[in-house]
Amino acid sequence: MRVYVDSNVFLYAMGGDHPYREPCRDLLRDMETEALSAETSAETLQEVVHHRLRRRDPQATGRARAVAIACAVVHPLDADVMSGALDLLDAHPRLWSRDAVHAATARVAGLSSIISADRDFDGVEGIVRVDPSDRDAIAALANE
Repeated sequence: MRVYVDSNVFLYAMGGDHPYREPCRDLLRDMETEALSAETSAETLQEVVHHRLRRRDPQATGRARAVAIACAVVHPLDADVMSGALDLLDAHPRLWSRDAVHAATARVAGLSSIISADRDFDGVEGIVRVDPSDRDAIAALANE
């Protein structure tokens, strides 16, 4: 099953102690075994490297490259995605701009599921958020 994976999945997996750390690491293992065809965007790579550089992580660029390798597809941030993101921001004023880019990327790519800890995706038309700690929902995606 093709799914969009939000940047927070990767950031929790590589971060410090947090309730999402192990579920996100489990998800990355699922991606390695190809149980899920994970897709993301160039925005995710930018977010990962930005976040890790702010934390003074000397491996920040390597971590972003690892995210790209872990995903079957890294979608570009282009005019269609930005137009869709702006439309989403108009329709959902509480949605953060980066999340709008992620949701728009998923929509443009024909993906209806986003794996993310971020509840801001809830209620976005055409998008079903799957929490990375919900192993049953992850398994259901892998079996579709």
